[in-house]
Amino acid sequence: MIERVPVVEKILGANDRLAAMNRARLDAAGVFSLNFLASPGAGKTSLVEQTVSRLAGRLRLAVIDGDIATSIDADRAAAAGATAVQINTGGECHLDAVMLQGALEQLDLSAIDLLIVENVGNLICPANFALGTHRSVLVASVPEGDDKPYKYPGTYRGVDALVINKVDLLPYVKFDMAYFRRGVAALNPGLVTFPLSCRTGEGMEGWLEWVVEQLRVKS
Repeated sequence: MIERVPVVEKILGANDRLAAMNRARLDAAGVFSLNFLASPGAGKTSLVEQTVSRLAGRLRLAVIDGDIATSIDADRAAAAGATAVQINTGGECHLDAVMLQGALEQLDLSAIDLLIVENVGNLICPANFALGTHRSVLVASVPEGDDKPYKYPGTYRGVDALVINKVDLLPYVKFDMAYFRRGVAALNPGLVTFPLSCRTGEGMEGWLEWVVEQLRVKS
């Protein structure tokens, strides 16, 4: 009897093996890494900019930016003070371990303390492909609406931290924070959460302290 393994299972299995290799490579170099997930427009790049500019004097930072086209976001990361590598996926809606492997080869990992991977803007596909990073951070935003945990449970369930961006818009946008948080808690109890505004700087210090502490714990 011939056993048939679904194609998707084969793809994900191969990806997981490469992700483990990426993790081992980062660990050997002493690099701590974060994978940023979000829908388009939630503020991933703004959070990258703020994180890089505020930590540049304390840490050596690099950013790998995934996007379907252009180098706009990588250029912004570089302008903020990071070494930046752009991955153009050519239509793919997510990064995978193979893409990250290629990007890592373009970096001098011995000169990096913190690596931020900005994944493609999408609340579905990126959650299914491990990269080998140490933590996954979901960036949600007030204008997206308070129903996103209920509509995209897989993404909310699988992350290590949640940033709620654009809280400065709460007085102007219909967003029930209690309803949103109940949805998050049902999927990911105890998830560390940072309400903040990249525009005003509100709440940024708590986020930065967490990042530095995660790096310390990892090392």
